[in-house]
Amino acid sequence: MTATPGHATALRRLAATVTGTTVLGHCLLGFEQPFLAPFVGALTGVTAELALETADAWAVGRPPRYLGGRLGRTVDFLLPSYVDGLLCAMLLYGQAHLTPVALAVLIGVGGRYALRVRPSARTGPRAPRASHGSRSGTGGDAPGVPYMNPVALGVAVVPLLFPWVGVVPPHQFTAWVSGPFDVIVPLAVLALGLRAHAGPGGRLPLILGWAGGFVLQGLVRGAPGDVPTIGALLPMTGVLFVLYTCFVLPDLGTTPLAPRHQVVFGLTAAAVYGLLAGSHADFALPLCVVVVCACRGALLAVRGRLRPGDRTGRAGQPMPGPTRSRTRRDPSCLTSRNAPEARTRR
Repeated sequence: MTATPGHATALRRLAATVTGTTVLGHCLLGFEQPFLAPFVGALTGVTAELALETADAWAVGRPPRYLGGRLGRTVDFLLPSYVDGLLCAMLLYGQAHLTPVALAVLIGVGGRYALRVRPSARTGPRAPRASHGSRSGTGGDAPGVPYMNPVALGVAVVPLLFPWVGVVPPHQFTAWVSGPFDVIVPLAVLALGLRAHAGPGGRLPLILGWAGGFVLQGLVRGAPGDVPTIGALLPMTGVLFVLYTCFVLPDLGTTPLAPRHQVVFGLTAAAVYGLLAGSHADFALPLCVVVVCACRGALLAVRGRLRPGDRTGRAGQPMPGPTRSRTRRDPSCLTSRNAPEARTRR
C-alpha cells in the first residue's frame, strides 16, 4: 500500500521540528546529554534501518524499499529512523556514555521489523512505515504491520537493562532559561508539534484523546484525596510531556489511521498511564505507550484470524475472480470460473 502525500508531509514536518528542538535544546535550553548524542542516535537509526531493510528484503525475495525511486522518496523512507534516533538521544540520560542511546535506537528500529502482525484482508495489507512516506517505486512491500512504538520501546527497555541509565529529568529542557520562558518554551514546542500533525496525515485526534484522557485520569486519581489533583495534572505543564504528546505517542507508523481509533488509542494510553502512576511505577510515560502498542498488536493479530478477507477461502487461499466468458454468443459477459453456467459453457 502506498502512502498518501499527507503522511510524507507530516513526517517531514516532524523531522524538521525535532531537529530544530534538538539544536535549540543543546545551544540555548540546557540539554544535559553529550553533544554527540544526537549524531550517534541519528546515525545508528539510519544505519540500522538500511541493514535491517536489506536483510528483510533478501529474506522474502523483494527489492529493498530504499531503491528504485527518486532521492526524495529514499529520504522519506529513512526519515522515521532519523527522528527515532534524535528522540532517543533527547529522552535518555546516560551521563557521558553514548552506548545507551545507540542501544535504544537499535532496539526501537529492530522492534519495527521484528514486531509485526498481519492485518485482516478486509482492512488491506499495509507495508511497514507506509504512512511514513514509503511509496510505490521505492521497492517491494514488506509483509505485516509494525505495531510497537520504536522510541517508547527503546527508552523503556534500556533503563531496565542498565539501572544507571535514566529518563531525562523534566527540568533539563528549560535549565538555561527562566521567567516567562518557562511558559514560552513548552507552548512553542506544542505549537510546532500540533502544526506538524495538522492535515490528513497527522494524528491530531490521537493527541486530543491523549490530552483529554490525561485530564480525566488526573481527576480520577485526585478524587479520593490521596493524590492532589493539581499534582496529578502537573506533568502536563512541562516540555517532557509535550514531547511525548507531539512526537513519541503519535508515531505515524505504529498508530491507527481512523480518527475514532486514534481517539481510543489516546484515551487508552492515558488510562494505562494513570494505573502505572498510581502504582508508583518508574518510566510511566514510555511504559504506557509500550503497553498500549502491545495490546493493539494483539488485537490486530486476533482480528486477522477471526476476520478473513472478502476474497479468501477457508484455507486462506484467494477465491478465483471473475473472468471473461469465452463463448461466441456473449463474449462480453463476466462469469466466474467456478459458476455452474461457466462449467456448462466449457
